[in-house]
Amino acid sequence: MSEADPSEALKTAQAEMYAGRFDAALVQLEALLAADPQHVDALYMKAVCLRYGKDHAGARKALDTLKAQAPDFGRALQEEGHLFRETGDDAAAIAAYRAATMANPALQAAWAGLAEVLERTGEPAEARQCRAQAEALTRLPKPLLAAMNHLHENRLHKAEGLARAFLQKNPKHVEGMRILAEIGKRFGVLDDAEFLLESAAEFEPDNIAVRLDHIEVLRKRQKHAEALARAEALLARDPDSPVFLSRHAVEALAVGEYETALAGFDKVLAALPDDAGTHAARAHALKTMGRTGEAVEAYRRACALRPDYGEAWYGLANLKTYRFTEDEIVRMREQAAAPGLRTHERIHICFALGKAYEDAGAYDTAFEYYERGNDLKRIQTRYTSDIMAQELNAQAATCTHALFEAQGGKGCPAPDPIFIVGLPRAGSTLLEQILASHSQVDGTLELPDILATAHRLRGRTRGEDGAGRYPAILHELDAGQLRELGEAYIENTRIHRQGAPFFTDKMPNNFRHIGLIKLILPNAKIIDARRAPMACCFSGFKQLFAEGQEFTYGLDEVGRYYRGYVELMDHWDRVLPGQILRVQYEDVVADLETQVRRILDFCGLPFEQACLDFHTTERAVRTASSEQVRQPIYDSGVEQWRHFERHLDPLKSALGPALTSYRSGA
Repeated sequence: MSEADPSEALKTAQAEMYAGRFDAALVQLEALLAADPQHVDALYMKAVCLRYGKDHAGARKALDTLKAQAPDFGRALQEEGHLFRETGDDAAAIAAYRAATMANPALQAAWAGLAEVLERTGEPAEARQCRAQAEALTRLPKPLLAAMNHLHENRLHKAEGLARAFLQKNPKHVEGMRILAEIGKRFGVLDDAEFLLESAAEFEPDNIAVRLDHIEVLRKRQKHAEALARAEALLARDPDSPVFLSRHAVEALAVGEYETALAGFDKVLAALPDDAGTHAARAHALKTMGRTGEAVEAYRRACALRPDYGEAWYGLANLKTYRFTEDEIVRMREQAAAPGLRTHERIHICFALGKAYEDAGAYDTAFEYYERGNDLKRIQTRYTSDIMAQELNAQAATCTHALFEAQGGKGCPAPDPIFIVGLPRAGSTLLEQILASHSQVDGTLELPDILATAHRLRGRTRGEDGAGRYPAILHELDAGQLRELGEAYIENTRIHRQGAPFFTDKMPNNFRHIGLIKLILPNAKIIDARRAPMACCFSGFKQLFAEGQEFTYGLDEVGRYYRGYVELMDHWDRVLPGQILRVQYEDVVADLETQVRRILDFCGLPFEQACLDFHTTERAVRTASSEQVRQPIYDSGVEQWRHFERHLDPLKSALGPALTSYRSGA
């Protein structure tokens, strides 16, 4: 094997394996693994060769090593199913095949293997469904099947290339459009995904899968009114369909129609009383509405129905005020130790156990579970601190005094938005609740519109640093384009408002795009919600976010991110002096009234007592702090991180000078 070209060795091994020369393939693979013991494809092929050679113990060992590196690698789970089937462990084979098809629905052999074992174990109905799925995949054009496999193994660029090439020759192939739309969704190119699915729905109006995909993309684009309308149209087709009822309830929830959503979930449960997913969805809705006691009961019902339901266990933990019983902790530990548990569920349960043990004062054990959950989550992400540093540096290098002198004042003059930026878990929900308690301010959500605008400006062509045309394109936009982008933001966010003249947008990651914000919305207010670094970073580390915030899943990663945030905010202060208000969380806790008056003065709002009594404001809150902001202010969380200090040296090292300089320039 040439050390300089491991890909050639892999190709040679693959050719030997497909020719049935398994020993020859193993020679190539062992040499490759000697240089890279964690090579995923080599480990997978080694397991296959060993299984065909009847070395089941060796195949098992290779798969265990592989799954430690890539726990949701569909082909590894499929191979595990084959191995269990050959060794006569039907129950384990079924579990492995099911996990494989969930990780990668394009695995025809996994569906076929699952059908065979289910048929043998007396489950003919499910076996027929699995066999139908396998047959459907065999009918799919080979380029699309390959694209699906690349998609589900997170090789998005390869998947996109195959899908685009296929659609150029077959422009009305609906399944191809669905696949390319899913790729676009994962890339965050939601406008392209929406167009593809809208077109696919015109070609096949009765294709329910297309319509459900379309609704999901509309929701992700914050087009909630349209998503709800399309969900209503589906429900009108079959008012008793649990799928349509659930989708309609989710979309009703997104636009604040809480009673409609709950009625929908209740109707599903009337037909399917043991559907754990619906109990959990109903619990999420109740939590958002502040009906905590009912939410607890719904989460606990979901856990009772599905003991491995990590999202429901974590839903209880994420209430922040719930305390697990000893019996519940035992049950979660049993699930966390189960070898066949899906990674998604294991991550949620690890974070829930971390919270349970932290509440019990067992801080070392709590950290073990937080760390385990973060390690598993980090494997799933594509985040790297170096790429993020390049992005932050590009903002500082591009958004200079000269840019704002040349382009300032050209955007939409509307003063409506109040952006609350910073890091998650820095007190932004508290500031939002304070402002939303004012009669002239609507509290909304963590709106994705600025991030989506930046993504569109970035374009498809990327440089070595991945930056594409943005932020450099900010120098090129004319006054009409800047104003149009600002007006689009105001219009697209209108659905989240209730009629007040001002509204909050508390997407924390918007700090990376303050230059864009001030060019398209020059009169917008920006508040930097800042919290002391150790408390902020560790609070993020122990929080499992619904999506995004991938920098939190490692002490080094979150520390470097906080450091980059402080440096970029210092830059914004230099080029936009006086246009950003920094609010230190610890100062709010120490002297609420002074900070409230300071915030209101900055926003040009008169003082109102309701802002001090924020915890009595009745409104939906959708973040991890929803229960905390429904209580009077307290200081117990300020130094909570110190219970874990013995484990946090990597965080301190990553923070570097930001550990002490985070208040400079305030």
